[in-house]
Amino acid sequence: MNEDCTPSKCESCGEECAGRQAPQSFLEELNPKSYVGKVIAVMSGKGGVGKSMVTSLLAVSAAKAGRKAAVLDADITGPSIPMAFGMHERPMGDEFGIIAPQTPGGVKVMSINLLLENETDPVVWRGPILAGTVKQFWTDVVWGDVDYMFVDMPPGTGDVPLTVFQSLPVDGIVVVTTPQDLVSMIVEKAVNMAKMLNIPIVGMVENMSWYECPCCGQKLPIFGDSHIEEIAARFGVENTVKLPINPTLAAACDRGMVEEADVSALWDFSQKL
Repeated sequence: MNEDCTPSKCESCGEECAGRQAPQSFLEELNPKSYVGKVIAVMSGKGGVGKSMVTSLLAVSAAKAGRKAAVLDADITGPSIPMAFGMHERPMGDEFGIIAPQTPGGVKVMSINLLLENETDPVVWRGPILAGTVKQFWTDVVWGDVDYMFVDMPPGTGDVPLTVFQSLPVDGIVVVTTPQDLVSMIVEKAVNMAKMLNIPIVGMVENMSWYECPCCGQKLPIFGDSHIEEIAARFGVENTVKLPINPTLAAACDRGMVEEADVSALWDFSQKL
């Protein structure tokens, strides 16, 4: 060990000495009464692209395939997962923590909207509190046995997404985008964030890719031509899917009936995660 060596210099030092400190892990311990097989984060570079809807559909697809699925709603200031599943009752708890409520289709869900006194109350919290809440959803919630946990991320690449990627053992990321040039540029920021944190992109979903005319059946690219193949090829992502504008699906989410929606468009995509 060099006489000038100090612990604060270990990260930038090239010496392999006995006193070298191992890189610090920020991973939080999962609730002891829980088991989670795989964690998939669903993120987007901006809001309004249908990220929460895709998260819900992926969880429904997993459940219909016979897997034990769960959704951790990390979008603390814009929680919409309970609405999609029609969940309104507050969860119960025991000495081990908050028990994750379950939908009729078997999907376990935890969201800040299930804990608020009124569902329409705004969450006016600063970043550290938001990040701490996400951690508590992992450490203090009794999830039971889960094969696939889908994390509905807040949009962008800020504090909470960073907390999720550093605190939870994320196995892969699904990036949701739409066809516009601007969104395609923004989604690259999300992809680059994943690369910086060494988390693989396991799939890309292009939502609102087209609208099928009910009269003639023609597929109309209302938001512009698709760019998903180009972006996916650039970053080596093989698992991609395009979803059309589907008013029926949107209405099902608004009514809290996402589990009754047709998930066939996402079926093959979800089975490769």
